Parts: sequence; structure tokens; C-alpha cells
Amino acid sequence: MSGTRNDAFLGGRLNICQPVDGYRAGADPVFLAAAVSAKPGQQVLELGCGVGTAMCCLLSRVPGLPVTGVERDPGYAALARKNATVLDSSVKIVEADILDLPMDVTEQSFDHVFFNPPFFDRKSGTVSENQGREVGRGGDVTLAAWIKIGLQRTRSGGLLTLIHRTEFIPDVINALDSRAGDIRILPLQPRRNRASKLFILQAKKGSRGVFKLLPPFVLHKGDAHKEDGDSYTDAASAILRDGAPLSLSN
Repeated sequence: MSGTRNDAFLGGRLNICQPVDGYRAGADPVFLAAAVSAKPGQQVLELGCGVGTAMCCLLSRVPGLPVTGVERDPGYAALARKNATVLDSSVKIVEADILDLPMDVTEQSFDHVFFNPPFFDRKSGTVSENQGREVGRGGDVTLAAWIKIGLQRTRSGGLLTLIHRTEFIPDVINALDSRAGDIRILPLQPRRNRASKLFILQAKKGSRGVFKLLPPFVLHKGDAHKEDGDSYTDAASAILRDGAPLSLSN
């Protein structure tokens, strides 16, 4: 890791130390954290936590939350530990591959498990020379494996939450199989006249509740970007600037 720098999140209330080169967190983990409806005292697990952006956003909204993060890259795990400790010294960062979790993780079940799996199929596309960027983009763990492991660590009645690209909705639904229900999908729509690129999914382990496709969450005002400065809708700005929650219970 050649160097790091601090990036501001939540309107400057949160500073995250990230690599200058390699995978860098943006808005996605902020929206993911906003969708995790954890309450004080509940046990929370983030798989593939990177530098800890999502968990830090969650902790800023629910201080003192018992959070465990798993990250296999030593450099990213060290940054996650550094970033999270500023908010809560009790946060546990486990350096491990999600395919080979240690006993202190596998012996637990969690009220909430969440993750932001790699977005690209590494069987196609160009491999990045930067290992951190390559793992963040694709890595070598299948989407089905992420979901299987996430469900294994979720207690019965607990919630699994993830963010991913819209074209993978069928794969995610198929991977959930009959192990989770009450599935909610929230499309994240760049603008009101554009197709959704990302979605947030939440499912309850062991539930047989019905599937719900929620109305799209529009990120930007207007049909096009016409001037300098951000154009976030009020609802998106409340999440990105103020750390507001994002409910999937509609």
C-alpha cells in the first residue's frame, strides 16, 4: 500500500483513512450502512469490510453497537481497525478470508449481517495490476458464496443486507433459495429518467414473508447534471451528509 489519505464522509463528521491507490470507498457503503436497521445491543457482522467505511457510518448512527468486521487484506484490515477505533474501541476487526472464518466468528450468530460484495465477474474484463483494486472489483469468491456465508452467520429471524449491481438481482434471489424470505429490494436510481444501476436487498433468515420490490430511490434531482456542485435529492443528501437511516420496511 503506497500511501493513505483521509476522506470526509457524512458531511465531514466522519473521516476515513483510505489508500491513495487501490479500491476506494464512495457512496455505496454509506447507503448500505443506512439500510442496516440495527438497534443498540444487537450483534452486527460486516463481511469484507475494507477500510471500514460502512461500519463507521453505522456506528456514527448507533454509537456503541457491537460490530465485528472481517477483512482478508492486512493493509485494509489495519485501516479498518484504525478508522473504527476512533468511534468505538470495542469494534472487532478480524483479518480472515470469508471462506475460512475463525472460530470466534463461526461460533457466533448475528442479528444483522451486511456486505458490499465485489461488483464484477472476474472471468471477464481486465484484471487490475493493483491487488487492492482487483479484490474490491471482483476477487475470487462467488456471489453465491458471499450469500451462503452471510446467511450461515445470521441468526434465525435476523437480517441480511447487501448492495449490488442491478443485473445480478436474479443471481442474488437464486442464491437466497428458501433460506430467507420477506425479501425487500430497493433500486437505487441515478435520476428519475434513468434505469437503476444498483440495488439494496434485505432478507430475513427463516422467514416465509412475501417478496417486495420497493419504489426506486432517486439519487439526483432533474433529468441531467446541468451545473457545478452536487445535485442530490433531499432524501439522498440526508443519508450522505447527515447519516440518516434508509428504511426498507415499506
